Amino acid sequence: MAHAPAPAPSFALDGQVALVTGASRGIGRSLCSSLAAAGADVVVAVRDPADGAAVAAEVEAHGRRAHVERLDVTRRQEIDDAVAGAVAAFGRIDILVNNAGLGPENPAEDVTEEDFDLTCAVNLKGTFFVSQVVGRQMIRQGAGRIVNLGSQAGFVALPGESVYCMTKAAISHLTKCLAVEWGPHGITVNAVAPTFIVTPGTAEALDDPAMKADILERIAALHRVGDPMDVAGAVVFLASPAAALITGHTILIDGGWTAR
Repeated sequence: MAHAPAPAPSFALDGQVALVTGASRGIGRSLCSSLAAAGADVVVAVRDPADGAAVAAEVEAHGRRAHVERLDVTRRQEIDDAVAGAVAAFGRIDILVNNAGLGPENPAEDVTEEDFDLTCAVNLKGTFFVSQVVGRQMIRQGAGRIVNLGSQAGFVALPGESVYCMTKAAISHLTKCLAVEWGPHGITVNAVAPTFIVTPGTAEALDDPAMKADILERIAALHRVGDPMDVAGAVVFLASPAAALITGHTILIDGGWTAR
């Protein structure tokens, strides 16, 4: 008599709806495509909807539905409108990826109030209020997955990036707070913390031979700069049924940088 196969963890996102902020390029664009490849329909949230067309096409190339929403995470009304638009389009939001972020560089003694306020507005305030509005929808649904984009900069000091480091350290703690508050509603909240990833935002630093050599040395175990797909794999995992008992954690995707 044949025996049924033993259960196996599922990494599929079939039938899920994911909303990704900062989705027009780099890691965000890769996340949209990867979530679609795993079976999710994707809300492509971008500051300029024209920038979302190509990303939506990549989602649809995986046979999934795409919907573009205008979303500048520093604007509260746009957060409300984008989430309402996503729910109107798909009926629910199962996965939120808070990817939008920035970090103007300057020595601490030269940081301007304008750059300080902007970095906090995008990285912290934006992440919190997008999570809040989507979290309300997930509470109504009785389930959800939130994945925040942190950084290894939240765990180590990077010269010239004091404000960015501060906000990314805060993301890890916010992740814990939301996980504890929203766990009873069936919502998990986690974060990923990448090292330097090849994106348009890191191109200038990586084009500097001395800077790149230092980065490769500090990525102690693997000695290579990351690719957006290195981040996407962890995000898809945390969004999947396989990660159902993981919440409140930040996964470092740093090639061993912080292990030294």
